[in-house]
Amino acid sequence: MTLSTQFVTMLTMIGMGSFFGAAFDTYNRFLKRVHRKNWIVFINDVLFWLLQGLIIFYVLFIVNEGEMRFYIYIALLCGFAAYQSLLKGPYLKTLEMIISLIISIWKFIVKLFMMLVYKPLLSLFTFILTILIMSGRGLLSLLLFIWRTLVWIVKLLYKPINMILLLFWKLLPKGIKKNVEKLYNGMAGFFRKIKKYFSNILAHFKKQNK
Repeated sequence: MTLSTQFVTMLTMIGMGSFFGAAFDTYNRFLKRVHRKNWIVFINDVLFWLLQGLIIFYVLFIVNEGEMRFYIYIALLCGFAAYQSLLKGPYLKTLEMIISLIISIWKFIVKLFMMLVYKPLLSLFTFILTILIMSGRGLLSLLLFIWRTLVWIVKLLYKPINMILLLFWKLLPKGIKKNVEKLYNGMAGFFRKIKKYFSNILAHFKKQNK
């Protein structure tokens, strides 16, 4: 490597050491080890270290084609130490401000969604449901009123109509009466046969399903 390449590599590794320190603090801020199970912390730690190693090696590969030298480790330690002594406090404050800002923006978006979308839709749905229920009750009340009116009319007209039919029946000649009785008996017998036929079919299906 040329001197310029070595110089750029050293500066880059110092920057990567500081980046690693910031990434480590960010990782611990979101992981919250105390509230996690040990196996979850272990898996996250392994993934974090693998990711950081890959990032550092990738940057090193870009700078000097991945050539490892002893001073690279010294540069990483220097960058990490510089971060711990100079940048950690301001970075953590900035990180907390960014997190608080994101949380505030998210809460604002949620409140805006609740006010402009959720609550109007809920009110509209409640209004439509109330109208449907009231309409259903009104229709049911109307049908019950019509049914009661029809029952009252039938009860009111039953006796006069029955008396008229009985009087009309008495006035009919005996021959017509006999024909009507034969027709009635024939129809009754026909309906009894149909009822018996369907009863046998139903009993047959019940036996097969047992």
